[in-house]
Order: sequence, then structure tokens, then C-alpha cells
Amino acid sequence: MRVFEVERTTNETNIKLRLNIDGTGNYEITTKIPFFDHILSSFVKHGSFDLSLIAEGDLEIDDHHTVEDVGICLGMAMNKIEKKNIKRFGHAIVPMDEARAMVSIDLGGRPFVVGNYIPKRDKVGELSTENIVHFFESMANNGNMNIHFEVIGENEHHKIEALFKAFGIALDNATQIDERKGIISTKGVI
Repeated sequence: MRVFEVERTTNETNIKLRLNIDGTGNYEITTKIPFFDHILSSFVKHGSFDLSLIAEGDLEIDDHHTVEDVGICLGMAMNKIEKKNIKRFGHAIVPMDEARAMVSIDLGGRPFVVGNYIPKRDKVGELSTENIVHFFESMANNGNMNIHFEVIGENEHHKIEALFKAFGIALDNATQIDERKGIISTKGVI
């Protein structure tokens, strides 16, 4: 079983998480940002991970540090995965009513994010929509992963939720073990 724990404390946040890559979609998530909890739960459920996450942040200022640092910690956990015999690449397309999200991932050690999500409103619940892309940047930079995404739709809730579901499915695909593969790189190392 591939289980990774991360604890990170700064002057802005205190985060503790336990991530089981080979889980079944169970979660206990508390960030005190209800919509963020909701989309993280969707990510976990559709990625078939198990996640225990407690995040305490300086929400009296705003949600930026909490969202960013959760992305950092999830990336740190993902970066602990043994790269030998994983599929490395994953992708998913998820519709949600009028919205659709497409995500592709490479766990090849080159952090980069390319995406087209541009929010049409400032917040969904208490979550600042400008932090969505920053969450993925924080996760990519600390998880050494390449993340590409495209999102279309009208409803911000639907677009964001479809994006997190697709991200979970794509990450699940990329982390699957394939004994035939070895290290998936012509360099021989990731």
C-alpha cells in the first residue's frame, strides 16, 4: 500500500494530511472552506484515493494561503511515489451538466501547468475562484508533475467540480502500477 503523510506548519497555515494512493475514495477533509472541502472530496472520491486532511489557515485574511498550502502538501505527498512501474501518464474527460473538463497529467518530474480556466465570478461559496489555478500550480511544483487542463461551461461550480473530478481520475490512471513498464523514460530515470 502506498500511503504518504505530510505535516507542514508556517506562520500562515498548519496542515496535516495522510494520502493513500491505493485507496477506495474515503475522505475526512476539514479546511474550513466548505466548497474547497467539497471539490477536494470529489477529487478523492473519483480518484479512488483515501485522504485525511486537516488544514488550519489564516482565513481571517482570506483563503489564499490555505488553498495554496493544501496544494503544496498534496504535491509533496505525490512526489513521494516510487516512479518505477507506474503508468506515469493519465487523462480524463468529465462532463457535469453544461460544463466539461479535460485533464492530462505526466508524473515525469517536470513541473508545469497549462490551463484555460478563467473565472466568471470572484467566489463560489467562500472559495476565491482565482485560487483554483494556483492550487494546481502549487501541487505541480511540489509534486514534480505536468498538468494540462481545459474547461468549458457556464456555471462556476460545475466547471470547478468537473475539473477536480477529472484531475482525480487522471491522477489515478497515472499512478497505477504496470509491472511491464519499469521506468517509463528513455533516459532511464524520472
